[in-house]
Amino acid sequence: MARFVVIGGTGLIGSKVVAGLSAAGHDALAGAPSTGVNAVTGEGLAEALAGADGVVDVANSPSFEDAAVLEFFTSATTNLLTAARSAGVARYIALSVVGTDRLAASGYFRGKIAQEGLIEDGGVPYTIVRATQFFEFVPGIAAASEVDGAVRLPGASIQPISSDDVAAAVVRAALGAPVDDRIEVAGPDVFALDDLVRRALAGAGDGRPVVRDPEATYFGARLREDTLLPGPDAEIAATRFFG
Repeated sequence: MARFVVIGGTGLIGSKVVAGLSAAGHDALAGAPSTGVNAVTGEGLAEALAGADGVVDVANSPSFEDAAVLEFFTSATTNLLTAARSAGVARYIALSVVGTDRLAASGYFRGKIAQEGLIEDGGVPYTIVRATQFFEFVPGIAAASEVDGAVRLPGASIQPISSDDVAAAVVRAALGAPVDDRIEVAGPDVFALDDLVRRALAGAGDGRPVVRDPEATYFGARLREDTLLPGPDAEIAATRFFG
């Protein structure tokens, strides 16, 4: 039996990761400020990581403001790596986003780029799991893209994945040997971004119009056709968004 500390372990993905590791017969501690483990301040990290075999970091910034995101990922990752090295943790698993390195115009993704770089140079064997956008985050995309009552998005391709499939991929990475690299996971279907949001809002009874706008940005970044798509070696999950 291995012992894991799951940072962000009370959130959408983290709670599923804790459940998956526990179901596989391992000891999984949900690390979050509410459980006395705060990666940003460092509170409780040394105690939580003592005797741990692995750290799983699926925490997300509570703010999408540029400076706040960068501070969150930089501080949390630095503190986690320091504590992991001190505790002799053998593996560091982190959740990131497909296309992160192609989205540097976005403050949020600059924070993710910084996080990935720190892990790469952090001295702890690691696997970074890059997932495509979660199905469950489509309403958030709509909210971030609304202008004067209409949702404005480009028609770039996107290949969304369910949070259950993301969590399962993170669990597999945690239980496997670190690859010291990034792996990608994605859903099975490709949509135009605006059409994905349009269909999702319609299915939820949300009457906001969705307008295809080639000049619209995605969290502050302009998209190419392939910006949000995984590479050819990505693991493809089975869960479909529609039907």
